[in-house]
Amino acid sequence: MLFRILTLIALLGLSACTGWIYRIDIPQGNFLEQKDIDKLQLGMTKEQVKFVLGTPVVTDTFNNNVWHYVYRFKSGRSEALNKDRKFIVTFEDNKLKDAQGDFELPESFYTPIVN
Repeated sequence: MLFRILTLIALLGLSACTGWIYRIDIPQGNFLEQKDIDKLQLGMTKEQVKFVLGTPVVTDTFNNNVWHYVYRFKSGRSEALNKDRKFIVTFEDNKLKDAQGDFELPESFYTPIVN
């Protein structure tokens, strides 16, 4: 009888703690901000883009001139905080030709850089 009571108390005590489980935030990929995107200009070399944005998470296997910057944030607290962001840059002759994704390109982007 005493064993059953102790078992019941232990189970109730453990079940009360399940809401207190700590779940960590999981960031993956390239974290980009608008201020990083604002530094881009047409005609930048691959090295210049890599200096500004970092090394891309994904480079197209069949087309070395397309870089994919992908970021995923999975919150441990709330699914409302989860984020997915993508940004794709395209090169032609080792020069930045186009950029598109979840960020707004600044007006200065369309002014070619003078090398």
